[in-house]
Amino acid sequence: MTRTHQILAFVSALALAGCGGSNAVASTPSPAPEQAEAGSTGASPSAEVLAIDYRQRPPSDEVIYFVLPDRFENGDTSNDLGGFTGGPLQHGFDPTHKGFFHGGDLAGLTARLPYLKRMGITAIWFAPIFQNKPVQGGEGEESAGYHGYWVTDFTRPDAHFGTADEFRAFVDAAHGMGMKVYMDIITNHTADVIGYEEGPETGYKYRSRGDYPYVTRGDVGGARINEGFEGDQVSTDENFARLTAPDFAYTPVVKDAERDIKVPAWLNDPIYYHNRGDTTFDGESNTFGDFVGLDDLFTEHPRVREGMIDIYRFWVTDYGVDGFRIDTFRHVDPGFWQAFLPAITQTANAEGKPNFTMFAEVARNEPNAGYFAQFTRRDGVPAVLDFAFQSAMQDVLGKAKGTDTLMELFAGDVLYEGGEEAAMNMPTFLGNHDMGRFSTLVRQDRPGISQDELLSRVMLGHAMMFTLRGAPTVYYGDEQGFVGDAHDQLAREDMFPSRTAVYNDNNLIGTDATTAVSNFDEAHPLYRLVASLSEMRAEHPALRRGRQVTREFRTKPGLFAVSRFDPDTGTEYYIAFNTSDAPIVENAVIGSNARSLETLAGTCPGSVTVPGSVRIELPAFGWAVCRVSETAK
Repeated sequence: MTRTHQILAFVSALALAGCGGSNAVASTPSPAPEQAEAGSTGASPSAEVLAIDYRQRPPSDEVIYFVLPDRFENGDTSNDLGGFTGGPLQHGFDPTHKGFFHGGDLAGLTARLPYLKRMGITAIWFAPIFQNKPVQGGEGEESAGYHGYWVTDFTRPDAHFGTADEFRAFVDAAHGMGMKVYMDIITNHTADVIGYEEGPETGYKYRSRGDYPYVTRGDVGGARINEGFEGDQVSTDENFARLTAPDFAYTPVVKDAERDIKVPAWLNDPIYYHNRGDTTFDGESNTFGDFVGLDDLFTEHPRVREGMIDIYRFWVTDYGVDGFRIDTFRHVDPGFWQAFLPAITQTANAEGKPNFTMFAEVARNEPNAGYFAQFTRRDGVPAVLDFAFQSAMQDVLGKAKGTDTLMELFAGDVLYEGGEEAAMNMPTFLGNHDMGRFSTLVRQDRPGISQDELLSRVMLGHAMMFTLRGAPTVYYGDEQGFVGDAHDQLAREDMFPSRTAVYNDNNLIGTDATTAVSNFDEAHPLYRLVASLSEMRAEHPALRRGRQVTREFRTKPGLFAVSRFDPDTGTEYYIAFNTSDAPIVENAVIGSNARSLETLAGTCPGSVTVPGSVRIELPAFGWAVCRVSETAK
């Protein structure tokens, strides 16, 4: 019997027998699809308690599911072309091409909500839903806006995904199941609509990456200088005076057919863009440059700030969304955030959403808090998407670095605004649509790794993400064992039967299926693991918002242990992991008043024979979650 089959059998046994075992936690059997459609959510009583009023849950309580609607489920084939005519280069639909629309939509996402509910998901974060430019890119390099980041109309869903009414129905259905809805939002740029007269070719052309080198504000050279704003565009704010004559490096031009394509209408005026050429992701270009050829908004301008606040207030007040993941946060000037964030928080509070969530994407491969914390302090964003956690997890489980990497990660929590308590609200994740899936990253770090070992490492990664501080975020398809070929488009497979050859030859883990078939298998070991971990978090507040103390770490792969404490009773929960490929038996530090423990997952020692020390036995890539059941008198 292979290790994959052993894990499948082991998880199934746990579902019948309750807690115990080394690499999984207990899970109840999933109801059949026909039962779910009849109204059964499959949720446990504790999960139902958490869902009584989703608005009252703090961000740390959530289990987040990040999904690209286009790649999840096609519930309505009539909108596949998005209302456009012509061929794929006009409407953007080509399910055989990894870079075009595949047909997933709001109807499909709504229909699959019971699947997410049974997995324990409490918040759905989806890629931008706004109307996009269907196709852009140079000739022969075209791709489609299936991902949602090439916005033309910020006020409605993309027609490939459905209507405003369908979006409202999706939000209402999610709320009806106690799930929050997080929108992925963009304030840094729009689709590529503005072209430049200057460039590598004679005459007007749209931008392609690298065509227009960035020109600094102090070195315009022979390029055209804008004469400044006129009429009501002139700011009276003295602090803004230096910006009222932007030194555009290139001459913006828009095709007649696209002069009014953007909504709201003010977005069509090139004066509200930097027009300085392509960012190099360095220095001032990080803020003022065009992000891979997209129209970079002049976010220092009061009109832009006011307009963006109005756009996103609308989605809170009219649709009742519960949070924003903010794209390309570090490419926007801090002054914008100091206006935007308080305004949105004020609106959310007025709408009865005291726990409205905003977290920033600050993409960087850095396994410590130092770099990321500045955005919570200077810019005032409540949380950042925890790239430091992701990087540390890849170091530990992919690159075989010591577990002291995790100690250093969590020691840095004090640097965030609000310190360790605020860090508990940060969404943690293992992989995503840009960098690639965690399974892919581990496989790249460990060439030749077996499917069994890859599954074990991925399962351990999820166990750590669900029991350590932060709000765990599952990337869609990970619960079905997806393993992509690389990052970006190669990490965006279809959950419904795929027609994309580069996806269908992937070797998935924990299953014999491929992406050529529908992948909503609730018996998959990773789905059942996530469901059981979600249930355990729901039952034990210590795992959602309990203070975390690092107990043990090593300078090589092996033991990492923490204690978390119930926020109401102070009860200690002892959690230990083995990141190595060999079993470990070690003495480890525990709270000095602990005397006996009960097992919630894995295998825990029953008693503490020496005060302050506990004997930990873990298999390769194993874990244990224990609760102190008796303390010193």
